[in-house]
Amino acid sequence: MSEVEALHEEIAKLRGQLAERDAKLVELAASEARLKVALLEIEQIKMQLAVLRRQRYGQSSERLDGEIVQLELRLEDLEETVGEQIAASPRPREAKDHERKPTGRKPLPPHLPREVVVHEPEIICQCGGCDPGRLTKIGETTTEVLEKIPARLKVIRHVRPKYACRRCEAVFQAPAPELPIEKGRPGPGLLAHIAVSKYCDGLPLYRQAGILAREGIDISRAVLAEWVGQVAWWLVPLAERIGQYVMAQSVIWTDDTPIRTLAPGKGKTNLSRFWCYAVDPRPYAGPGQPAVLYRYSADRKGERPRTHLEGFRGYLHADAYSGYEALYRRVGRNAPQVQHVACLAHARRKFFEVFDASQSAIAEEALRRIQDLYVVEDDIRGQPAAHRRSERQAWAKPLLDAFHAWAIAQRRRLSSKAPLAKAFQYALNRWDALTRYIEDGRLSIDNNLSERLLRGIAVTRKNFLFLGSDRGGIRAATIYTIVESAKLNGLDPEAYIAAVLDRLARGHPMNRIDELLPWNFKSAPAAPS
Repeated sequence: MSEVEALHEEIAKLRGQLAERDAKLVELAASEARLKVALLEIEQIKMQLAVLRRQRYGQSSERLDGEIVQLELRLEDLEETVGEQIAASPRPREAKDHERKPTGRKPLPPHLPREVVVHEPEIICQCGGCDPGRLTKIGETTTEVLEKIPARLKVIRHVRPKYACRRCEAVFQAPAPELPIEKGRPGPGLLAHIAVSKYCDGLPLYRQAGILAREGIDISRAVLAEWVGQVAWWLVPLAERIGQYVMAQSVIWTDDTPIRTLAPGKGKTNLSRFWCYAVDPRPYAGPGQPAVLYRYSADRKGERPRTHLEGFRGYLHADAYSGYEALYRRVGRNAPQVQHVACLAHARRKFFEVFDASQSAIAEEALRRIQDLYVVEDDIRGQPAAHRRSERQAWAKPLLDAFHAWAIAQRRRLSSKAPLAKAFQYALNRWDALTRYIEDGRLSIDNNLSERLLRGIAVTRKNFLFLGSDRGGIRAATIYTIVESAKLNGLDPEAYIAAVLDRLARGHPMNRIDELLPWNFKSAPAAPS
């Protein structure tokens, strides 16, 4: 090959390399453009979510919740797309690492076990005669990676040697271990996992049976159901004790949510209810511990909450359901034994619905006035009850008085059939109950505590569609009481239930059941924050 031909070949090779480089640059520019568009849309969705959440004030408005869920799903999809595009970027790994900006990520929790993997470098020294044994360590770089070890079932074989005395023929053997299910195979940890997966994570038993089958464990759904029933039986005394504690308090938050229950022999379902009764002294730095009692009923008759609350004396945070009205009435000349504390978030919802439909300036003004009341609450959250009352008297009371006078004036100008008039009338009809929270620092401006505690049942409702029977509803209420009370007290409900089942199976005395209450129990690990 002549020198000229070699030169032409070199030039062609360089041109090819340049073309390949230009193609990569074009691909990189397109990838970066797509990434920027996705990031911009992510920021827009985050702003929309923030606006919706501010409008909701923790309400359970179905339309708002639906929009939030849709936006969160879209946001999740976009964030996955960003990760995919970053991974597929044609830039070399070294460039990505060099250009990665520091993130203010929280350190991984210290309670997690650590496995140390040391990556020794390949020693290729330029001096040619470097002995690795003579190297001086000048530092190290540590990277922590969060890894998931797949959960595995294991078999614990309890071996009980049997001994006999040849002289007296006496036989010695340790007693069989006490298990939650007599002569059964499941340990307390597996039982707790099945119950929590069903009632806390909304995973039906037939799906759990399928997951176990992938592990090579053939346990039918019917067997799992029997186990759950026995778990509920063990937990009944503890749930009853939690209920006694809740009903002995002087401030309770309550709400209810529907659930479908099969009607035997009819081939249909009935609309049943779950009720929750919660206490939480943390917002006002009060004594005692948070807890929640769940009750099931086959219908929503007013006698249901009246029966649940029989003997209760104090303040009841509740919505405007008429079934509670009998609790608020005077008994003879005596003052009512139960004082109603209405939910301002419910009143706000009425105005928001009008504003959302018509962009009414008056409805918008009502929303602004209510927002000012929530600002006062933000400033006093977690403060002692006496301080909360004095701050509300100083700041919230003038706002409420002005709102009341303004609402009356606006209501007089509106037709009684107008949606906005109905929103004002809803608030004015319940004004004493809506403003009662400023009289006592232990009270709340809304009923959002109990609404939050019913969201787990909403997850169950979406996955299960219905309960199999009224008895199943009662069992569910028992387990919900244990699970949610454990979570309120910072416990991992699965570890807590496993430890409680183990204690009860080993013969924990029922006259010391208080030792197993979530706020007294010391052996279960804390739930991750």
